[in-house]
Amino acid sequence: MAEQQQAAGIKNEKVGQVVSIKMTKTIVVEVSRRVPHPLYRRIIGKRKKFYAHDAEATARLGDVVRIVECRPLSKLKRWTLVEVIRRAAQVSVQPAELDVKV
Repeated sequence: MAEQQQAAGIKNEKVGQVVSIKMTKTIVVEVSRRVPHPLYRRIIGKRKKFYAHDAEATARLGDVVRIVECRPLSKLKRWTLVEVIRRAAQVSVQPAELDVKV
């Protein structure tokens, strides 16, 4: 199966939510999946974080994105951002609304 995918040029893709944009040209994407527990067969949620390359810095915090596997770009980065599927709702708060005494 793996040989067929490589011959066809199909790469591994994942869809997840951006949880960090603090690094330059790098985003952290959290991918969630629901799997049955091996012994008790109850559905549980599993999460994993992937570091992805975002050259144009198009992704924002909370966006749902698609990432694809690529060659190793750094110690942890093995994924590249392909597209932003859904933008996160950006809530802006004015400093006057924050009950902070200056």
